[in-house]
Amino acid sequence: MKREKIVDELSKLFPDASCELEHKSNFELLVSVILSAQCTDRRVNEVTRELFKTANTPQQFAKMPQEELEKLIYSCGFYRNKAKNIIAASKDICEKFNGEVPQNYDDLVSLAGVGNKTANVMTSVAFGGDAFAVDTHVLRTANRLKLVDTKNPDKCMKELKAIFKQKDWTRLHYQMVLFGRYKCKSQRPDCENCPFQKDCKYYNEKRGK
Repeated sequence: MKREKIVDELSKLFPDASCELEHKSNFELLVSVILSAQCTDRRVNEVTRELFKTANTPQQFAKMPQEELEKLIYSCGFYRNKAKNIIAASKDICEKFNGEVPQNYDDLVSLAGVGNKTANVMTSVAFGGDAFAVDTHVLRTANRLKLVDTKNPDKCMKELKAIFKQKDWTRLHYQMVLFGRYKCKSQRPDCENCPFQKDCKYYNEKRGK
């Protein structure tokens, strides 16, 4: 499929696509993205509205007992590991980066719980850089649209960056997230109203027979 068609059609569907995680600071965004792993943005927002009333700075989280944080983020799933990572990342931010979320990519991925996806979100949303974060929605839609043929998010990211112009990376990331979240869903996707129907691997294999 031509990249121009994807850019054009996604821009028609989601002209104002942006991050749906609620946050008032770069650190709040970082915590939210860590919590969003295998959890919906809606659930994360519900949790952080209360969580950030208790703590919303790395200094506060660094001092928080893990058991207390686990209770506050329980409904996000994988709460023990996420709590451990948030506290560890908070301590590193305080001790190594003067209490500020680092902008450098290598510094970001050095933080506990921060992989390529989280670092790319921070790069694009918090710091205005060009990045192409790959979550489950982007990975699924990229494969269905035959842009990539891989289950590896990092490989998918590299291939999407090679296909699309750098100036489009950040916008396309969020458009593909919303496309996967609301139209090209994992179960019962809205194939009948999809502009990519004829080019879709999923449709041709599962629906086109």
